[in-house]
Amino acid sequence: MEQHVSFKKHAAPFFILRKVRVIMDEKPRLKRGLKSRHVTMIAIGGAIGTGLFLGSGSAIHSAGPSIILSYLIVGIITFFMMRALGELILADPDSHSFLESIKKYLGKRAEFVAGWMYWACWLSLAMADLTATGIYLRYWFPWLPQWVGPLVIVILLMLINMVNVGLFGELESWFSMIKVMAIVVLIITGAVMLLLHTHVKGGYVSLTNLVNHGGFFPTGIWGFLLSFQMVVFAFVGVEIVGQTASETANPQKDIPKAINTLPVRIGLFYVGSMLAIMSVYPWNHITTTSSPFVQVFTGIGVTAAAGILNFVVLTAAMSATNSAIFSTSRSLYSLARNGHAPKRLGELTKKAIPMNALMTSSLILFVVVALNYLMPAEIFSVVSTVSTICFVIVWIMIMVAHIVYRKQNKQNLGSFKMPGYPVTSWLTLAFYIGILILLFFIKSTQLALIISILFAIFLAISYSFVRKNDKV
Repeated sequence: MEQHVSFKKHAAPFFILRKVRVIMDEKPRLKRGLKSRHVTMIAIGGAIGTGLFLGSGSAIHSAGPSIILSYLIVGIITFFMMRALGELILADPDSHSFLESIKKYLGKRAEFVAGWMYWACWLSLAMADLTATGIYLRYWFPWLPQWVGPLVIVILLMLINMVNVGLFGELESWFSMIKVMAIVVLIITGAVMLLLHTHVKGGYVSLTNLVNHGGFFPTGIWGFLLSFQMVVFAFVGVEIVGQTASETANPQKDIPKAINTLPVRIGLFYVGSMLAIMSVYPWNHITTTSSPFVQVFTGIGVTAAAGILNFVVLTAAMSATNSAIFSTSRSLYSLARNGHAPKRLGELTKKAIPMNALMTSSLILFVVVALNYLMPAEIFSVVSTVSTICFVIVWIMIMVAHIVYRKQNKQNLGSFKMPGYPVTSWLTLAFYIGILILLFFIKSTQLALIISILFAIFLAISYSFVRKNDKV
């Protein structure tokens, strides 16, 4: 008995020391500081941005009223992709992002390609959003150079993201709430004007405006197909939910909720706002140089409302940029954590902020300031096209990973399943591949597509050298 007591007495320090060593060896983890409303609003913030508020002008110009159908189709496909993404993430409770699911089911090389591709996705998206801020600011300050707005905003948002993830989530919630309210107000205003058959410049507010100016497909089927590039761009960013998994307080509850409600909300917002805009203001009067939202209120003579809406769309661009800064920093952190990027990028501050990754991504964004100085007219179209292609490639990899997962886990599936599998999974995959094929036949997007695919191939090849250097 004495020997037993003596053993415990002397052994205790050993166990304590072992525990201390384990704690010291553990890497600092991202904090679960994001609440349910944060997760939902972050995803809305990433998705509802310049694609709707500015890019929809180009989409309307390409397809006319048939753009409504484009948004509806892409919205449905986006929902299926999100369900596949959610199933992948929730199948592994310890998963930090969908990149880990890609690694598990497609291999480390695929994870390497997807990780760097996704980082490029959000980097180019942030560039598009920052460019938009420069355009919006010129509504009030026409003398202001287009590069000034992006410079100020990227510095401001970088500083905010340095504080903690909770502040980011809170800021993003308010950003997203403002633009959601603006869209709702626009839809309600359009509905009231429609019911009252209000007279505006150029005629009366009526649903007949959807067919009175060349029909529902005024630019033909080709024009309808051309709109898909900008429409798909309008939905990029929804998968950021898959990047918040490690910082979500209750991922098993919050992520399914965000996924199930988000695409429906976004689809309704897009379809509803397009119906309102083109019922009030004939589609052929809408230009591509400014937000259709602002154009509508300016056109009906409500200049004060136009100014307010311009503030809202500026907020929307800042919101999407905020989401982009968050996502690029977490992508770099995840890549570094898995040995695919310099180790320093995987370090966290005491407040659990991947500061090095954040600074690296934010500093690269200053490139867009220079681009807005050198080519202000063309920059938005260029970066939005690159962003669209990169996102579609990542979504294809998510869908392939999901199909492999379902084949390997037929008897061990979670409760959050992809509806309509396997038809919906293959349909979604085929749609995204079809978008890439379509972009190849559009002269303005051909070069961006080729560069993006070559970049993906370069990443796949360079992985071999990265692993070889690691072994050395």
